[in-house]
Amino acid sequence: MKRKNNVTLWSSLLLFLAGLFILSLPSALSAVKDPGIVCVVDIDDMIINPIVQEIVAGAIETAQEKDSQCLIVRMDTPGGLMECTHKIVKDIMNSPIPVVVYVWPQGARAASAGVFITISGHFASMADSTHIGAAHPVVMNKSWGSIDEEMQNKVLNDAEAWIESLAKNRDRNVQWARKAVTESVSITEKEAQRLNVIDFVAKDLDELLEHLDNKEVEINNTAVTLHTKNAPLYFIEQSARQKFLNNLINPNIAYIFMLLGFFGLIYEVTHPGFGFPGIAGIICLLLAFYAFQVLPTNYAGLALIILGLAFFVIEAFTPTFGAFTLAGVVSLVFGSTILFNQPYEFLRVSLRLIIPTAVGLGLIFTFLVTQVIRAHRRKTTVGAEALVGQVGLAKSNISEEGKVFIHGELWDAESKDKIKKGEKVEIEKVEGLKLIVKKHIERSE
Repeated sequence: MKRKNNVTLWSSLLLFLAGLFILSLPSALSAVKDPGIVCVVDIDDMIINPIVQEIVAGAIETAQEKDSQCLIVRMDTPGGLMECTHKIVKDIMNSPIPVVVYVWPQGARAASAGVFITISGHFASMADSTHIGAAHPVVMNKSWGSIDEEMQNKVLNDAEAWIESLAKNRDRNVQWARKAVTESVSITEKEAQRLNVIDFVAKDLDELLEHLDNKEVEINNTAVTLHTKNAPLYFIEQSARQKFLNNLINPNIAYIFMLLGFFGLIYEVTHPGFGFPGIAGIICLLLAFYAFQVLPTNYAGLALIILGLAFFVIEAFTPTFGAFTLAGVVSLVFGSTILFNQPYEFLRVSLRLIIPTAVGLGLIFTFLVTQVIRAHRRKTTVGAEALVGQVGLAKSNISEEGKVFIHGELWDAESKDKIKKGEKVEIEKVEGLKLIVKKHIERSE
């Protein structure tokens, strides 16, 4: 009986141990399973705008849905709009997964708004031969393009406090971050690492994943350890809509769409009917105004451009021998130059586009004016007016009134000269069905 009880005891113990093994099996398997994916999204040579903000927000959501270890934002930007930068930084700071901002590829930059985004990342990295800095904000008067100094000081103080807060939160160099805003300083990737502006320098994604491996970061008050070495990558692509709208929110593209829109409407107004030019013009203008709503548009510049185009139209209908054409060229050049009057080149219309456009339109309307002048100088070759200056033959004595034969037709004529039958006469004027003539005098060559 005692032996039987021992067998039962040992059997129960074995079953208990087997149960513990089975319960521990999932955790053991999880310890040896493949590392989770790492999502990657590119902001490659893009101005920070609402589309970029949408791309980053969507990438964070996608990475979360795919249970990614982290999201790598590969970035190359000259800067952009402060409002959109605020939204991107807020999305990164509140991301449920770690966000790694990687200034890439070689030769890339994280300028202006890019500094705020880089510092806000849970981890920040830069590729070789890249640079970061020049985050001084600039506020322009939308009406005249002048710098509003009072508002400038307010925005500068706000930006300085903001970047200081970000740097402290990510345990990065606060002093340098403030200088990037107040003094527009810029540094290379090696200086950035030495000054604790970024976490590490990585030549490519593989090296970046090695740097991130076993790094710990706090997400929502929970410590998360990354296991990124040899982790599979998932690249998040931009949609066709995002690519189109991002290209549209470009000062040069928006400028071209605006001109095409105005010319389409001008053509439609000056020609009967309503067809393709008018419809295409309306579409182009709507797309241009969408871009203007996003870009820091100077309305005085827009007004000058519209005035310049109006001068061209006036010249075409009431030729002033080039006066309105010249005024149109001047208005177009000045208006285009200050349309997006910003200190940053990437937020202005390029002179390489403005000059050929203005010169081209000037040449076109100069050609049209030249043709009009020639038409005015050219003698009429048809109708009664074509007879002026022609030489005919008196078919009767003309003493105040008589008959004249010219171009196979017999006309009533009137003259102050006394002209004998058979003499040549020269037509001075045509009044209804009567010719005003004078005696024709032969001129020696």
